[in-house]
Amino acid sequence: MSTEPAKTLDTFPNPAPERDFHIHMEIPEFTCLCPKTGQPDFATLLLDYVPDQSCVELKSLKLYIWSFRNIGCFHEAVTNRILDDLVGATRPRYMKLTARFYVRGGIFTTVVAEHRKAGWIPEAAIELATFAGQSSVRG
Repeated sequence: MSTEPAKTLDTFPNPAPERDFHIHMEIPEFTCLCPKTGQPDFATLLLDYVPDQSCVELKSLKLYIWSFRNIGCFHEAVTNRILDDLVGATRPRYMKLTARFYVRGGIFTTVVAEHRKAGWIPEAAIELATFAGQSSVRG
């Protein structure tokens, strides 16, 4: 097992490319450095995507995220850079990265960046609700 950060994002073939499905990942240990002070910034990253032909491999994602630990980055720049790198590696139908940075100077910062594949039309969402043990499906 590698113990070094890496900028490489590995992928694997989407096991169900014929359908849209949603992958959600929570990455609670993101760190980088403030480019002004050099102090550490901490964030939880929320990655949501609909894959096309490939999915991101988790170990490589972990090592990639780790590679920012000693790099000075503005919140907005690092969020967009990570999204761009993930989109470049996986070419998803849709991807959204939400970066929730912890308080710094009394201010919480959340940055949201999205990508949509040209021409992709998402399927209608289905909302499942449970009321007193009953399920209902709405289209």
